[in-house]
Amino acid sequence: MESLCKLVFAVLLLLVAGLVDETKADGMISGTVYCDRCKDGSLSLFDYPLNGMKVTIACQDNTGQVTTWTEVTTNWFGSYTVRFDGNPDLSRCQAQLSSGNGQGSTADCGAVAGPPQQLRLMFRMFDMEMYTVNSLLSQPAKPMSYCSTSSPSPRPKPAPLVPSPPPPSARPPSAPFLEASACPSQNWTMPEYACHWRFVQPDTKVAVAFGLIAARRYGTDMSLREALEGRGDVYRALLREGTAALLNSYNSVMFGYPTANVVYDMNLALMGSQRQALYTAMRFRRSNSGHGTIPCKLNPCN
Repeated sequence: MESLCKLVFAVLLLLVAGLVDETKADGMISGTVYCDRCKDGSLSLFDYPLNGMKVTIACQDNTGQVTTWTEVTTNWFGSYTVRFDGNPDLSRCQAQLSSGNGQGSTADCGAVAGPPQQLRLMFRMFDMEMYTVNSLLSQPAKPMSYCSTSSPSPRPKPAPLVPSPPPPSARPPSAPFLEASACPSQNWTMPEYACHWRFVQPDTKVAVAFGLIAARRYGTDMSLREALEGRGDVYRALLREGTAALLNSYNSVMFGYPTANVVYDMNLALMGSQRQALYTAMRFRRSNSGHGTIPCKLNPCN
């Protein structure tokens, strides 16, 4: 009888330990490093992601003492991901480029490191916290020659007594590709926006757009139009939001995900767990919604 009680007690201890272990939350941080070739502190068409750059994640307590510190290196797409086990407090953390970057600091983009960036909480779900960081910038010693520079303003001319608006032909054409735009998946299924599909078409196969790993999951016959209508499970939701993010990245250079990062994160999620697929789908969905601040600038086709 005594041995039976000990056995029951041991089983209860294992169950409690398992429950405690399951309640531990994890924290994940992701971001990207770019070469700011124009040294203007923002991303432009001339900037590109840097691989091999060392990024430091440092967290402080209320007294300013560093409590958590780690270093990570960017991949070929300029992205990095850090995971913290347990239940860390990442609300007072920031990311910055480490001093002495060598491997990723190319000859024309490694002289000056941009300012550190605070972590931003994207969402909290299933005992997980997902943080993102605004793009870290590495700058050359001098801006590239093709970057616009400020020049002395010409001497103002007297204004006419009755100013007239410029004729329609003199107005500069709009450049939607250079404007910030983010559109949810349902917008890309509407026929009136079909002319905004760039580089890919509705009948383009998922396997062609995302590669071999996606082909193994979704087959070789599914089109991007079908992908946008996906419902029912985590991986169909991932494909729907990933396809919308891909179209948004093609349509606007200011979209939160560069095209290469969309494809990379999509394949990384397909190789990971179902939870990771859900995280990536949620990140894509949030970017496709413009984080509540960036509008969808798709104009109906003529």
